[in-house]
Amino acid sequence: MDLVTRFERRFGRFALPGIVQTVAVMQFLTLVLIHISNPEAQVAFTSLLELDPDRLLRGEVWRIFSHIFLPRTLSPIWAIIALFFMFFIGRGLDEAWGSFRVNLYIIGGALSLTLGALLFGYSGGGIWLFQTLLFAFAVFYPNQEITLFFVIPIKIKWLAIFGGVLIGLTVLGTPSMFWQVLFANLNFLIAFGPAFIKQSAERAKIMERRNQFASAQGADGSFFHQCCVCKKTEIDDPKLEFRVRADDEEICDQCRESQSPPVPSGAIGNGGSAS
Repeated sequence: MDLVTRFERRFGRFALPGIVQTVAVMQFLTLVLIHISNPEAQVAFTSLLELDPDRLLRGEVWRIFSHIFLPRTLSPIWAIIALFFMFFIGRGLDEAWGSFRVNLYIIGGALSLTLGALLFGYSGGGIWLFQTLLFAFAVFYPNQEITLFFVIPIKIKWLAIFGGVLIGLTVLGTPSMFWQVLFANLNFLIAFGPAFIKQSAERAKIMERRNQFASAQGADGSFFHQCCVCKKTEIDDPKLEFRVRADDEEICDQCRESQSPPVPSGAIGNGGSAS
């Protein structure tokens, strides 16, 4: 059992359901307050929420999280579209991940962005939260299709890739943005990076085995598969099927069946099932 699962079993009841939707509503309410305020009040209100490292160090600790309530746009139309899109992303992440892990993802993102701000002196806002949520959603639902601008059908994975390319171009054009981008997406890298690395290593291992098999096929009298139990190869019996065990040794289907534990009597039958 991994560490996150243990924390979820212990603290999962404290998770806020629909936290992404809650943040989206708070961003929209912030936008409304900005629009109904006079210019002086707008500046004071936004400065109260933004991620300011100097003020944070002076004790204004609410800035660790308040910056994610700043809207990504001041346009009411785009804000409404963003509100519905955040609801869409939030429901999907809650279904795929569960409330506790989504809470942890958002809190971790806010903390990592704040840590970077303290180290490198930049400011933050809700746009970074939206971006990292989009990336996470694209991992779970890469082929989910949406209608961009209510006209163009596009899969989420292409939207996320396009967003990633824009971020890369932004960093190339403004290298000082590198640390802000890195810390804004640190929660994504921690949550999904190890799985990506593991999958890449497995694909590389499969390709290596395929190349070895292709090379072995051209050699006279050579074999590629050999059972670690009976020592038979595919040359000895072409009908044998081989599987890789946990210790990376290969075993043929005959030996695997002979080593399988017998089914306990009474496990199946009379409408019963193993529990």
